[in-house]
Amino acid sequence: MKLYRVILPVKGIESAVRFYSQVFEQAGERVSPGRHYFECGGVVLACYDPVADGDDLASGWVHHSNQYVYFAVSDLPATLKQVEAAGGEIVSTIERMPWGETLFYARDPSGNPISFADERTTFTGGSGA
Repeated sequence: MKLYRVILPVKGIESAVRFYSQVFEQAGERVSPGRHYFECGGVVLACYDPVADGDDLASGWVHHSNQYVYFAVSDLPATLKQVEAAGGEIVSTIERMPWGETLFYARDPSGNPISFADERTTFTGGSGA
């Protein structure tokens, strides 16, 4: 089994594309009027604007405040600056977590909780906690 795509709801596809293109330093690919895909190390981040895609918004998207999407990066301080420059909100400074990761928390322009971790410290389970 392999995770290959994560859908991230966005309030505006154009602002999401501008933000993630700047942070990821890649253009990504528009696959429909309301979906734009970014390749992230073998997993696709799919920014999805249901209104732009002609879909019913239903009851909308609700994230728990701790429901982060995590990205591993090689240069954490540079990424923090990129997130700020792209219009993201920095929620925490770079810090080391009890489970060993060094990371920071942020929000994208749609308010989605995102986090960036030093790729040398990512924790995916096991006896490291």
